[in-house]
Amino acid sequence: MSSLLYRWGALAYRGKWWVTAIWVVLIAAIVGLIVMSPPKLSNEIRIDGTAAQEVIDDLADRLPDASGGQGILALHSTDGERIDEGDNLAALLDAVEEVYAEEHVIDAREVMADELAKGPESLLLQASGAIAQAQAAEGTPASDAPMPLVVEQMPVPGVVISADGETALFQFVFDAQTFELPEGTVDDTIEAAESAFEGENVEVLPSSTMIQIPELIGVGEVVGVLIAALVLIVTLGSLVAAGLPLVSALSGVAVGVGGAFAISSFVPMHSLTAVLGLMLGLAVGIDYALFIVNRQRRFILDQRLTAPEATARAIGTAGSAVFFAGTTVIIALLALMVVQIQLLTTMALTAAATVLIAVLSAITLLPALLGFIGERICSKKARLNAGTAHDTGSSHRIANTWSRLLVKNRWVAAVGAVVIAGVIAAPVLDMNLGLPSGASYNPDTPQRDSFEVTSDAFGEGYNGPLVVVATSPDDETIPATDLAALYTDLSNIDGVEAVSLGGLDDEGTTAVFSLVPETAPTSQETADLVTHIRDLAPEFADDYGVDLGITGFAALAIDVSERLADVLPLYIGVVVGLSLIVLLLVFRSIIVPLKATLGFLLSVAATFGATTAVFQWGWLQPVFGMDATAPVLSLLPIIITGVLYGLAMDYEVFLVSSMKEAHVHGYQGTESVTRGFAVASRVVVAAAIIMTSVFAGFIFNPEPMIAQVGFALAFGILVDAFLVRMTLVPAVMAIFGDKAWWLPRWLDRALPDLDIEGDKLTKQLERA
Repeated sequence: MSSLLYRWGALAYRGKWWVTAIWVVLIAAIVGLIVMSPPKLSNEIRIDGTAAQEVIDDLADRLPDASGGQGILALHSTDGERIDEGDNLAALLDAVEEVYAEEHVIDAREVMADELAKGPESLLLQASGAIAQAQAAEGTPASDAPMPLVVEQMPVPGVVISADGETALFQFVFDAQTFELPEGTVDDTIEAAESAFEGENVEVLPSSTMIQIPELIGVGEVVGVLIAALVLIVTLGSLVAAGLPLVSALSGVAVGVGGAFAISSFVPMHSLTAVLGLMLGLAVGIDYALFIVNRQRRFILDQRLTAPEATARAIGTAGSAVFFAGTTVIIALLALMVVQIQLLTTMALTAAATVLIAVLSAITLLPALLGFIGERICSKKARLNAGTAHDTGSSHRIANTWSRLLVKNRWVAAVGAVVIAGVIAAPVLDMNLGLPSGASYNPDTPQRDSFEVTSDAFGEGYNGPLVVVATSPDDETIPATDLAALYTDLSNIDGVEAVSLGGLDDEGTTAVFSLVPETAPTSQETADLVTHIRDLAPEFADDYGVDLGITGFAALAIDVSERLADVLPLYIGVVVGLSLIVLLLVFRSIIVPLKATLGFLLSVAATFGATTAVFQWGWLQPVFGMDATAPVLSLLPIIITGVLYGLAMDYEVFLVSSMKEAHVHGYQGTESVTRGFAVASRVVVAAAIIMTSVFAGFIFNPEPMIAQVGFALAFGILVDAFLVRMTLVPAVMAIFGDKAWWLPRWLDRALPDLDIEGDKLTKQLERA
């Protein structure tokens, strides 16, 4: 492998013009595709095979008008005046008119008019009448309950008024799921409502259901890249050298993430898919290029090689490490496909492709760019200073001090690292999984304001109504009296705030009820309510002859969390097993792969613990400019497990391959540990800071899902790089000494020699 990459590095250096031209043409082609077919992303969490998803899909076939994306607008008077009187009422009616006039909003008034035209034959009116009688028999509503807006004795569909009259809740349905709507549809709908209230003291607050395309790049992400650039300058010592990893990484991202955007119009793609590709593309792209450029400069400065020869050797040695480091990341990502969840499969393929392109950019475009720079990659001053430092050994002074301290106190360091990681991981025992709601957004965002206004005026449950669907299994019309009785039974369940009939198909075989819980969408009480209603389904089937299904925010959260929790052990087993094989091939050792895997488990446990403490418990949130406690994202454990495993193995490969190289070149016992650590630690530290900076920039993204993923990856890299790889790994390697490289003879003969440390290449070049 090293010999092949050596030849390729030399070829790319000489053929810099045609290699660069290929990348430029490829990027231009992708940009052209994006211009012709704009990206189409969604926030939909769809997990096929779950009970809640099956209800949604069945409802889409039976009653399409009730299965589109939900729009919720909280309309709040800011001056204490009632919203259903005077000028406010006129503006409210205008807002309803304007919203229903939007092209992709279903006009509930037309539906009502059609039913009224049917007269006594209307099944919906019959059911509504029977339910009204049931309501009368149950007693009058409480005085503080929200009431429908009534104008001239006719209700305004979808609008309810709070008891104090200061807030209205306008609920409507789009003709397709939010992510399927043409770009700008949701924003146009919100603006239509806002225009009606122009000049009035009324806020128009869209709920978290009305986000069509989340913000992917903001100030935080840009700052993260700028910090990465600063670290590159400090590490490599010049603007020219620092610019190359950035150009290489950004080119890889342009192809990888740009390619994903280009096909998003044809392949359903979640916003997290694009964000994960962007995060990984930038982080690993910069790190891989840094590793190669740093190795090339060391060949020039320490061994006095020419730039062309140093580039070829850097691609042959560091390029081999990059290739196998990238392989572990790709394996970890592709293993997501074994869980057979389409959302994760798309995410895995996109992220893996982005990492692959980052590797290709590092070993093809980067040597071509180095060809343009030539000998200017190192200044005369750098050559002079490096030669002096190399001769005196001062270039690794800090690394030598730290590694020798670890070697001397190996048991204390190893036990201490494990204990610290364990303490950080402790909150994981209280981790609750769920999906983000309006409460997950930071204050002063429309989604958070909408959640709080709705909670104060109507109750927390109105932020996430559940959808209960009653279906006749034999496609017979459900009697109106049965629907009324079912309505009464649902209303009398503990924890239910309100129930209303949301729709009925033309044949009367499918009825949709909107059920408002008393508690918030993410609360355990709401989850228990969903479970209780599902447990009652057989009883309702016996009493009324209907199949009962339930969906909605809480139901989806339960099903998604349970499904992912079920497949997580399988996923961990697959990714660990495959990666152990790769590490066995790379390091030709039994102990090193096992140590690497156990270290990763510490890192991921500490990451989940810290994520729970910050996002669920609210610890240290002001530091990150946040003030919103929420469950840990259901997708987070399985995504972070795969991504963090791959990235952790990057540092393992970079650091331990350097120790193995020292061992192969004659350093024995703990001396190979300190020598290898001294050579690789500086670039590993720089790479970790760069990767952390890139990921940390996403913590400040207004979208809660993106913020959680950014924090988990940033914190995970910090723990893995500095606590595990830079502390625990040298200590453990020192404990085992030369035994760390032990391999049974029969296995040694059976395994191919990949020569990741480039020893064979070096000897071949010396003979030549």
